Amino acid sequence: MQLTRFTDIGLRVVMRLAVQGDGSMTTRALADDLEVPYTHVAKVVGRLSELGIVHSRRGRTGGLVITELGRTARVGWLAGRLEGEGEVVDCDGPTPCPLRAACRLRGALAAARRAFFASLDEHTVGDLVADPTGAVLLTLDLPRRNVAEVDRVAE
Repeated sequence: MQLTRFTDIGLRVVMRLAVQGDGSMTTRALADDLEVPYTHVAKVVGRLSELGIVHSRRGRTGGLVITELGRTARVGWLAGRLEGEGEVVDCDGPTPCPLRAACRLRGALAAARRAFFASLDEHTVGDLVADPTGAVLLTLDLPRRNVAEVDRVAE
């Protein structure tokens, strides 16, 4: 099974926020750190906020912080919510599959999807950001921080 790019970005956003500590991050900083388009991160953050995984504050002192639910969320549960409830294959699409009335594949794929997410539920977001991953996540913003420090010194 392959996760959508939306889910991939969502999991990476949550992991990055989980190692941030008490500080907040902007959507723009997340996009820069993770090297993904800002518009994609903005959509993902909206969904994560709906799920109660992140809390966002608007304004000059605003930003995103991970919630306690976000830190303790089971990865399978989170990935499943980001992926949505759709089928693995589209048997009823524009050209419906002629086997759909008597097909056993659809049921087998649905069972495999459930098993996939159940296996991910053995891990929490906290497990994913344990070292060495957490240490690497913390270094993602170093180039941006170093540029800001150089700019401050130059002033």
